[in-house]
Amino acid sequence: MTRRKMIISGLAGLGGVTAAGRLAAQYGLVPPDGGGIYGPGATLNYATHRLLTAGASAREFAPQKISKTPYPNGKPPKDEIFVRQITNGFADWRLEVGGMVERPSSLSIAEIKGLPANSQITQLVCEEGWSYVAEWKGVALSHVLKLAGVSRQAKFVVYETLPIKGFTFDSIDIEEAMHPQTLISYGMNGADMPIEFGGPLRMRVPRQLGYKSVKYIAKVTATDSLKGFGKGLGSMDAEYGYSWYAGI
Repeated sequence: MTRRKMIISGLAGLGGVTAAGRLAAQYGLVPPDGGGIYGPGATLNYATHRLLTAGASAREFAPQKISKTPYPNGKPPKDEIFVRQITNGFADWRLEVGGMVERPSSLSIAEIKGLPANSQITQLVCEEGWSYVAEWKGVALSHVLKLAGVSRQAKFVVYETLPIKGFTFDSIDIEEAMHPQTLISYGMNGADMPIEFGGPLRMRVPRQLGYKSVKYIAKVTATDSLKGFGKGLGSMDAEYGYSWYAGI
C-alpha cells in the first residue's frame, strides 16, 4: 500500500479527529497552527487536502474571462519607507532570498524581470466572498529557490513585506513553494503590477485563498521551522484566527 493510500484509508476509517491527527503527525502533515482548540480540525483539513490534491493545479482561464474591474482590497501603505520607494520607481527595492539556501541573494526588480517569466490567468478568491480573474506574470518561486540552492531539509518558505504597517509575513509549505503556479509576480493584465494590487512584487499562490497572495514582498526565507517567525503559527493571518493552510 502506498503512503498516500495508507493515510487516506486511515483518515477515513478512524473514529475521531484526534486519532486522525496522530496519523497525520506520523507523516509530517500537521500545520503550524495545529495546536489549540481548533488544531485537530486544521490538521485534518491540511492532511486530507494535501493528499487528495497532490500535484493538482488551479484552474486557468481564457483571456476573455479576465475581470474588467478587479478589486484591489485596500489602499497602498502610506508609510514613509514605502512612499520613498514609489517616488524612486522602486529602483532600490530588493528581494532578499535566504535561510536554508547555499547561495543567499539580493535581487533588484530588473534582475527578477530578467529571469525566465511565467504567466497564468487564474482567479483570486477571497474568504470574504469576492473574487476576480486576472493575468499574472512573474518568475516561479521554485526557480528563485533553485537558483539559491534551497536545502532538501527545508519544509517551509516564509515571505515577508517591507516593515510597513499592516503588512508583515506569511508562509507556505515546500510543496506549495515548488509548485509551478506559485509566482513572485511583478505583472498584472499586461502591465507592471499596480501598486494597489501589490506592486512591485506580490506572491501569487493560486491554489490557496487570496490572503496567501501577500502584497509588497521583499524577503523570502527557506526554513525547517516556523517557530522563529511571529508566534510560530506560520502567518500574520493565522495569528488573527484564519487558517494557515487555505487550500481551495
